Amino acid sequence: MGGLTGRLGVLALTASLAWGCTTPSDPPAEPTDGRPAGPDATGAGPREPLVVAVHATHPAPALTLAQAEALAAGEVDTWRTLDGSSRPLRAVTTLRDVRSDRDAVAVLPASEVDATVQVARVAGVDPLRRPSAYPLLVDGPAPPAVTTLTIVGDVMLGRRVGTRAAEAGDPSLPLRPLSGRLRSADLTIGTLESTLSGDGPPQQGGDSFTAPPAVLTGLEAAGFDALSLANNHAGDFGERALLQTLDLLADSPIESFGAGRDLASAGRAFTAERNGVRFGVIGFNAIGETPRATPGQPGALSIRMPPRTGPLVERDLTHVEGLVRRLDQEVDVVVVLPHWGTQYTHVAEPIQGRVARRLVDAGAELVVGGHPHWVQGTEWYDGALVAHSLGNFVFDMDFMTETQQGVVLEVVLWGSEVKGFRLVPYVMDGSFAPRRVDGPVADDILDDVWRHSTGPLLRP
Repeated sequence: MGGLTGRLGVLALTASLAWGCTTPSDPPAEPTDGRPAGPDATGAGPREPLVVAVHATHPAPALTLAQAEALAAGEVDTWRTLDGSSRPLRAVTTLRDVRSDRDAVAVLPASEVDATVQVARVAGVDPLRRPSAYPLLVDGPAPPAVTTLTIVGDVMLGRRVGTRAAEAGDPSLPLRPLSGRLRSADLTIGTLESTLSGDGPPQQGGDSFTAPPAVLTGLEAAGFDALSLANNHAGDFGERALLQTLDLLADSPIESFGAGRDLASAGRAFTAERNGVRFGVIGFNAIGETPRATPGQPGALSIRMPPRTGPLVERDLTHVEGLVRRLDQEVDVVVVLPHWGTQYTHVAEPIQGRVARRLVDAGAELVVGGHPHWVQGTEWYDGALVAHSLGNFVFDMDFMTETQQGVVLEVVLWGSEVKGFRLVPYVMDGSFAPRRVDGPVADDILDDVWRHSTGPLLRP
């Protein structure tokens, strides 16, 4: 452990216990600083958190201040204080070493850390979410404003989901269990995989989805700021129902994106500012069924690509790349929500990775997919996070286990940098409401993600 001790010899270490901070039972409810850190209260120079970093596929450890100080001082040689096991701990001093070894632990200034690792909470404080309250600090650049972004998978509030909610007299029923998590984020978005109108002939038979407009009240109460309509069910009851859905959302506090009255409106981004950081979000549908928006036709922003809509149509992708590039000039953080891939598999199509990387090259910081109904892997590319599928968030697909499971993606940004992320596993109950899970069930869900991830996010 001498490497850690030697490093701390040149760092001005200060530590003060954050009295009153306890480890929350629901970590995302923990507030964020929401603003750049101010001058140190002692009048000293700028400080930054000194963090304990572990491999991305580990749960974030929860440490006392004394345990964190012991790790920093080189006095710990097993994982007992981190996860209760007795296996040997390998102390390292670089992020690269942590990325490649699940037994490695590094104690690093937060400015050297990115979202390819997990960092420990100390005295109940997450150093990335609340750097000003974190009790273990070193000389270094003061962190910028902290902003949190939450993204969920496919939300389908019709069919049996709607029936269960109507029987309970509560259209918000399936959203209630996780609404606290969603509301705690600075910005929360998802994909509405249905219309809000059945005013037209069903286009997909029994797989045509519509939900009553009353669900908008529940979605707003649950914390949603915007919803993507770029999916293969937004057109389930024809053009008139799609236009009515657009109008209902336009009249609500929740904004929509990804579909519109023509190609220009379908490609228009949802934009919002939080803590001085400007966000822009677009979505596209690669599955078909919902009509493609054209200059004169309502529909979804679309990219024709495998496996559902033929070979990749280059002009479609070039158009979306252009939207991302222009958006990147107007905002600080660009998010893209594709509806893509193959259903009922944890394995992303190779084309998903290729398209995602082109979107990142065009300026996206996050690419977060939906449609497979199962969770899929993640990847880290050029400082951007790609999550191929988060699984269903609310859906009545109870014919297999995997379609009733998923993860909430919670992203922490420092300024415009994706600084960290957390995947929160859940399982739907008898009312198709997602409820957070822990223990072996949570481990199994997350293992399905990590086994199919790539690079530093792959479980070794």
